[in-house]
Amino acid sequence: MRYWWVNQNQTYSQEVKGGYLWSPKRRADGARNHFYETMREVAPGDLVFSFCGTRIRAIGIARSVAYTAPKPLEFGKAGKNWDWEGWMVDVHYVELKDPCRPADAMDLIRPLLPPRYAPLQANGRGSQGIYLTELPVPMACFLLDLAGPSAAVFKSSSSLIDERDLDFEHAEQVAEEWDRHEERRIAAAHPGEDANLREIRRARRGYGVFRRRVLEVERGCRLSGVTQPAFLICRHIKPWRFSTDEERLDGENGLLFCPNADYLFARGLISFDANGDLLVSPSMSDPLLTKLHIPSVFHANVGGFTDNQARFLGYHKDSLFLRSAG
Repeated sequence: MRYWWVNQNQTYSQEVKGGYLWSPKRRADGARNHFYETMREVAPGDLVFSFCGTRIRAIGIARSVAYTAPKPLEFGKAGKNWDWEGWMVDVHYVELKDPCRPADAMDLIRPLLPPRYAPLQANGRGSQGIYLTELPVPMACFLLDLAGPSAAVFKSSSSLIDERDLDFEHAEQVAEEWDRHEERRIAAAHPGEDANLREIRRARRGYGVFRRRVLEVERGCRLSGVTQPAFLICRHIKPWRFSTDEERLDGENGLLFCPNADYLFARGLISFDANGDLLVSPSMSDPLLTKLHIPSVFHANVGGFTDNQARFLGYHKDSLFLRSAG
C-alpha cells in the first residue's frame, strides 16, 4: 500500500461525489508535470487523503489503476485551461465528519514531511502547484490519527480491497463512450457511407482491412506464441480514438494478442521497448502476473519491431503505459 495526498481545491465536490481522481496528462504548455505523472503510479488499495480549503475533508481507497479519460463535464469552468485528455483513477471516498486541519498540528507533522514534493510548507500552508504527491508512511499514519474515529476503518484498509473486488467497469464505459463519440464525429464529417469510412469504423474493433494488414506484419501473439488467428485479438498500439484515419488502417499500428495480454496492453499495464523487451507496470503484482501467464519483465523479450511499430509503441509508452514516474 502507498499513501497519497491530493489537492482538490477546485474540484473537490465533483471528484468526491463522482468517486474518482482526475488530472490532465500535460500542462497547458504541453510539458510534463510530475504531479500528473504520479497518477500513473496509483494502484488499487492505495490510500488517498483529500485536501481542500486548508483541511483534509475525505479519505479514499483507490479502486483501479489510472486510465485515460476526458476531462469530466461536471468540472464546468474549473480548470478551464486544462487539457481535455487526462488520467482518471476510481476511488471510494469517505468524507470525514470532522475535517481535520493539518496546520494546527505542524509541530508534529513538520518532522514527518517528505524531503521532496511535500504537500505542506513548514508553516502549514499548502504547497502551490502540487496536485498528487506521495506521503511517507509515518506521516500518513499520523494523519489517520489526526482525522479521528471516522478514519479508523482505513487503518486496516488492506482488508477492504483485494484483486477479486476490483471493478474496471467504469474504465470500460469511458473508453466505449469516447470511441462512439469519435465515430459520430467521423460520420458527421463524412456525409454518406463510402468503403473507406466503413473500413475505418471496422478498424475500431480490429476487423477488416486493418486486421488483414496487421496479419501481414505480425504472425501471432508475441507473448503466448499462439498463431491461430481465430484466438487472437487485433489491437491498435496507438488507440483508435487518438489515431488519424491513416493510422487507424496502418498495419504497423497493430499487434496480435491472446485475451489476457490484450486486456493488459489496452489498459497500459504492459508495453514494449522497440528492441522487444516486455515492460510491466509496477501496478501489477507478481502473483497476478503468474496467474495471467505473463512472464517477468526481467526475462521476456518478444523480438524487435519495425521503425514504424517502434514509433507507435513510443506513443503507447509515453501516453498510456502505467510506469513509475520516478
